[in-house]
Amino acid sequence: MNDQAIILLVEDSASDEELTIRALKRANVRNPIVVMRDGAAAVDYLFARGAYSDRSSDEEIQVVLLDLNLPKLSGLDVLRAIRSNEKTRVLPVVVLTSSHEDRDVVESYDRGANSYIVKPVDFVQFAEAVRQLGLYWLLLNQRPRR
Repeated sequence: MNDQAIILLVEDSASDEELTIRALKRANVRNPIVVMRDGAAAVDYLFARGAYSDRSSDEEIQVVLLDLNLPKLSGLDVLRAIRSNEKTRVLPVVVLTSSHEDRDVVESYDRGANSYIVKPVDFVQFAEAVRQLGLYWLLLNQRPRR
């Protein structure tokens, strides 16, 4: 799989973070994974500002795995920020959340999510979902270079 570009995991749950990283490694995903624990930090990282103002603009983010229920700034607000900026508006964003709520699904797609995945409770199912996610978004999906 494309092991140069970064996977940005925006997740406030330490256990969900660990499961996601473990599932990605189990699927032989070698991309660097950057974890942000709240929405505000994720936006700062994406746009190289605040604590991340020294982040190299050469670092390419391949995909954002975005939880919805985040502290400081919700996942939906992070998604709005991504889509409203010319540099990130085509960046693939996969909502990876525990919410089954129809309104969350609809609002995520309305704000430009590329995919909406409900986290399975069972680790085997979760690992398989993450494997397929990695296969598609990191290997098969072709996106424009900016």
